Amino acid sequence: MINAIGLSGGKDSTVLAFLLKELEPETDWTYICTPTGSELLEMEYHWLNLEKHLGKPLVRITNPKAPTLDSLIQIHEAVPNFRQRWCTRQLKIEPTIAWCVRNAPVLMHVGLRADEEEREGIYGDLVQSRFPFRELGWGIEKVLRYATGLKERFGIVIPDRTDCDKCYHQRLEEWWNLWIKHRPRFATASVQEVTVGHSFRSPGRDSWPVYLMALGQEFQRLWDLGCKTYWDAWNMRMRIEKGKKPMLPKKERTQGEMCRVCSL
Repeated sequence: MINAIGLSGGKDSTVLAFLLKELEPETDWTYICTPTGSELLEMEYHWLNLEKHLGKPLVRITNPKAPTLDSLIQIHEAVPNFRQRWCTRQLKIEPTIAWCVRNAPVLMHVGLRADEEEREGIYGDLVQSRFPFRELGWGIEKVLRYATGLKERFGIVIPDRTDCDKCYHQRLEEWWNLWIKHRPRFATASVQEVTVGHSFRSPGRDSWPVYLMALGQEFQRLWDLGCKTYWDAWNMRMRIEKGKKPMLPKKERTQGEMCRVCSL
């Protein structure tokens, strides 16, 4: 039987991989991941760093008919959004199930914690799954504590973004960071929206422009007004919307004062 660990690279799966290697050293672990081709370089480096310290290469599983998010967007002639989340299903879930069926028997080890009982496995009855965190009673606090130890021992740092660079689910702050740090990727996503006639962002989610082309123009306007962080831009825009005189950001504030919640 193949003992596999789905290693997305987030805090839960990263901790699970090292914890199981420590607790069950005699097991021949197989580490799998499902790249979409839209990960940031920080995520690619993280996967390479995990390979180094786990001592084994990651098995990269893709959809042979559409191996990247960009190719899937071309096939569907649409971008994923909250109404059509085919990206996760076709790039991650279905390829993983197909790999498990081809290599059966496989026991998939999944990083669902004891404090998220409402969540279930995503692979269905075709894949036998095990949930070690639940067996051990591990919640978020123990996972974070172990992740801190990984940073101290191996220099492993969970990237801020472990998902796609243009995930429809991301927050406005993350679109700002993409525009600031990865302008060509932001531009590519903007062109994809124009090409297919759909937006990654949901209409009505906030008062900012829905389409990325217009959102980028708004970011540029705020940047030209002196906003160098997302919160400077947000505060500036709120003042303008309320008809107040724009208040220039404090000079000592710098880019990077932001946070994010990681995924599994």
